[in-house]
Amino acid sequence: MSTGPTLRVYLGPGEEPSGNGPDDAVSSGAADPRPFRSRRRNRHGRGLRGELIPAHLAGFRSRSERFDTWVLESAQRLERLWGESIQSYQFVVQDIPPGLEELAAAHGNIPFGAGTPAAGPKPAVITVYRHPIESAARGLVPVSELIHDVVVEQLATLIGMDPETVDPTYGRFRPL
Repeated sequence: MSTGPTLRVYLGPGEEPSGNGPDDAVSSGAADPRPFRSRRRNRHGRGLRGELIPAHLAGFRSRSERFDTWVLESAQRLERLWGESIQSYQFVVQDIPPGLEELAAAHGNIPFGAGTPAAGPKPAVITVYRHPIESAARGLVPVSELIHDVVVEQLATLIGMDPETVDPTYGRFRPL
């Protein structure tokens, strides 16, 4: 699995660019000595532009950031129940499952998550797929509870137990 592109930020004279990326040529030149706040645009004399949504409001984070937070909260809930034995598991969020086109063409069930057992030095991985979960919730079930159910199902499969044994609150938000 590739980690994708990375970004290196050059903050100023205390930190030297590494010379590894295309941004280093830009950052090693004469930087604007003004602080960030004074460099912000002042369109049409209407004052400095600020954040569109303040940080204390729910809309400040993107949907993917909220989803990542819900997966983390689910892992923390399980850690409170099971202790440090859960810390050996790695939780990963992906947008869509691999081979989604073939599954959709064959009218197969689209998975919400996947569990990969530990192999040698690699830890066990629980993968949660964001788009299938968000489309399945559609206001019928809180997305955070559906995420927790998926994480519990995958952990129960890896451990070899029933989901109700892993977390007694499993399935309480399922529509009838």
